[in-house]
Amino acid sequence: MNAPLEPALIHVVDDDAMLRRSIVFLLDSMGWEAQAHASAEEFLAEWAPGRPGCLVLDIRMPTMSGLELQQALIQRGCDLPIIFITGHGEVSLAVQAMKSGACDFIEKPFRDQVLLDAVAQAVRRSQEQTSAALRRAEAGHILDGLSPREREVARLLARGLPNKLVARALDISEKTVHVHRQHVMDKAGVKSAAELARLMLEIDPRALD
Repeated sequence: MNAPLEPALIHVVDDDAMLRRSIVFLLDSMGWEAQAHASAEEFLAEWAPGRPGCLVLDIRMPTMSGLELQQALIQRGCDLPIIFITGHGEVSLAVQAMKSGACDFIEKPFRDQVLLDAVAQAVRRSQEQTSAALRRAEAGHILDGLSPREREVARLLARGLPNKLVARALDISEKTVHVHRQHVMDKAGVKSAAELARLMLEIDPRALD
């Protein structure tokens, strides 16, 4: 249930070639893997979902701005944390970006450590999101292997009902519940109703309502 994550990848999107190169060099020198993109369109053409990391994004760019890229990613269901780089007088835009889910914004000129700290925080957030998504997928795969009756039994067991009450709720014998319970525990790889509940809640926080 704990598959290893891929190493984080930091995407740097800025039409200023000198700034773009300097940010990538800084990140590389600190051990981060960084990839440069000269435009929002170039990033969208090259980006592949699934890998943890973050996006260091200039808020103002020609043809497609950083804010427009943020909205495009939201529409695609991408939750990659975004750190916006803003110029003087663009704080109001950065606040708008934060309201749309951006992780942070940094005003130019900025100190290297400020960017590195923001990247580290964004990557932690991305890794947590990626881990949670992997756990949900793995839990879903496990529960998909249960029969319809086993899923009914599993839900009631996860809610804390003893075998006797599960049997009454489903109008089956207590012995049958015991058999289903054992099958559920074996297939799910858990040893208690509490572990089963955690597994089900990984998929849907309202699964036991």
